[in-house]
Amino acid sequence: MKGGKTPIDPNSLPQEGNAERISDHEQLQDTVLLKELSSNDFDAIYLPGGHRTMFDFANDISLQNMVREFAQSDRIVAAVCHGLSGFVGVTLSNGESFVKGKTLTSFTNNEEQTIQLDSLMPFLLEDGLRQLGANFISAPIFSEHVITDGNLITGQNPQSSTSLGKALLERLEAK
Repeated sequence: MKGGKTPIDPNSLPQEGNAERISDHEQLQDTVLLKELSSNDFDAIYLPGGHRTMFDFANDISLQNMVREFAQSDRIVAAVCHGLSGFVGVTLSNGESFVKGKTLTSFTNNEEQTIQLDSLMPFLLEDGLRQLGANFISAPIFSEHVITDGNLITGQNPQSSTSLGKALLERLEAK
């Protein structure tokens, strides 16, 4: 969102011999500012997870505007894990929260408590989404879980990333 070099969790850094992850890492060294992009150039928006998103996504006006543009133009909006923090500040033109009445999932309170990071988060994402009127559905902790509600595709945790990616690809191919 801020452009430039993307900060990466040390556990996600590429390992020698993993060409795909090394290539991905190289592409993250010089990124474009989100506000310099036009939503009209894309068919979908995908918000990745990671704890850092809880501090960045929820307060980013450019991201909120972009998500609103996708949602209101009936395009695909997808997010996994903590990426749904980017939905928290999104208000539609009718004044309602983007997540109100949507069936979705994200990293759960139980998962946050299990890894003992709940006290370090600015808010618990599950609670925040429920307070905004989302129909939050969870699966057992750290299990693969993806929910599709119209053009909204959400995944509960990192274990859900591959399934979410496949669901997103299927939706794009169907359009």
